[in-house]
Amino acid sequence: MSGRTFFALLFLLLLFLFAWLNWGEIAKPTPLSLGLTRVEAPLGLVLVVALAVVSLLYLIFTIGLETAALLEVRRYARELLHYKKLAEDAEQSRYTELRRFLEAELGRLAESEKEEIRALEAQLEEMLEKHSNTLAAYIGELEDQILRLFRSEEQKGGGAG
Repeated sequence: MSGRTFFALLFLLLLFLFAWLNWGEIAKPTPLSLGLTRVEAPLGLVLVVALAVVSLLYLIFTIGLETAALLEVRRYARELLHYKKLAEDAEQSRYTELRRFLEAELGRLAESEKEEIRALEAQLEEMLEKHSNTLAAYIGELEDQILRLFRSEEQKGGGAG
């Protein structure tokens, strides 16, 4: 309960107490002028009722204002939650997009690495083949030299013996 509502209720309570304590004087009939006519009515009662009606109207107006403010705060809270959800979704989609980008990049890097490995393997095979050919040529040359050496030894040994 707000301070205004509390003071309005306190004022109504004090007004009721005042009317109860002075009921005899308030209820005493008095001639009253209504502009075009005159009536006999208790002036105190008319004034107390008018004051009570105005006070009740003020109380109803205050409660209406507080209710409207509360409803507006709830609406703002719902909007805030909605915008928070939108922001979280946007952030999540950015994370998802970043993840996809990184996965694509890593996939490209892995494919590039595989291609480089294949190229290096091809170069290695080519170098091995060259070196094998060179080694085979050297072995062939050595065999030829060994065979010539054996032949020359046989000729030397065969001619002397």
